Amino acid sequence: MSRRKKPPAGSRVSAGDFQDPATWLPGFIAYLEAECGMSQNTVMAYRRDLEKFFNWNKEHALKTVHQVDIATMTAFLDHLQNRDLASSSIARNLAAIRMFFRYLMLESVLAESQVDLISSPKLWQRLPRVLSPDMVNELLNAPIGSADRYHRRDRALLAVMYATGCRVSEVTGLKLSDLNMTERYARCTGKGNKQRMVSLTPVAIQAITQYLSIERADMVANAVGDDGWLFVTRSGNRMNRETVWSLIQRYAARSGCGSEISPHTLRHSFATHLLAGGADIRALQEMLGHANIRTTQIYTHVDHTRLKSVHSKCHPRG
Repeated sequence: MSRRKKPPAGSRVSAGDFQDPATWLPGFIAYLEAECGMSQNTVMAYRRDLEKFFNWNKEHALKTVHQVDIATMTAFLDHLQNRDLASSSIARNLAAIRMFFRYLMLESVLAESQVDLISSPKLWQRLPRVLSPDMVNELLNAPIGSADRYHRRDRALLAVMYATGCRVSEVTGLKLSDLNMTERYARCTGKGNKQRMVSLTPVAIQAITQYLSIERADMVANAVGDDGWLFVTRSGNRMNRETVWSLIQRYAARSGCGSEISPHTLRHSFATHLLAGGADIRALQEMLGHANIRTTQIYTHVDHTRLKSVHSKCHPRG
């Protein structure tokens, strides 16, 4: 990879070079994909956030990339706050804009940028929703043959998500070739196209075996070709995140888990239950595919059961 040269300090860009900030969006997207190795979902999120800023800029500020300053960014952040966006959403928008302007500096479009001087809004740490082990069992057993056409697929999907703690995009991205049923593990591809091995429980192995032996062959029979995806739709195509979300919502309502259940709830439950069972946080970090241990540490605040047990055991008056 060639190293770019930054513009010399104090250099100025002529007025004739001023252009709409959206001019550099295609190049920035290519940079995120090729050089940063970001996942398609992350790239799409950055694109959406930047297009939001560009549209606002055209309607209210009319600033070129060379004119965007602290006042411009403050006005845009005020606009987001007036739309009642959560602090986390505002922080994400700002992060996308920051990276965009850093890219412009790498490309020598800008000599400097004031965007980095803007502080992110203070974020309250929001603890994730977690199901109890009994609630997870209710959810895994919710798909039934009399009510659900592909209940074996759905049960295998739920079992894999809870067994591995994988993100929904990682589960829908699994292929048959990623499975090792004998050794009970799967190879998944996470953020930044990083691969890791995740373990499969006996319950997940059994559910996958039943799904593959009974349902999947019929589901891909009408497809143009079998691309080898593990979890497929009734037409034999790869399942998407929206379909998985809809399935989990349906089974959560049926099992009485509540309406706030999402695919990530199973990931949170997986992590919390492992910590409760005595798992090391560094090992959990690897299982979840977290790049930073601080992301994993949120689960130490969720696991009240283990903390109460340690307190009772170790405190002199416990």
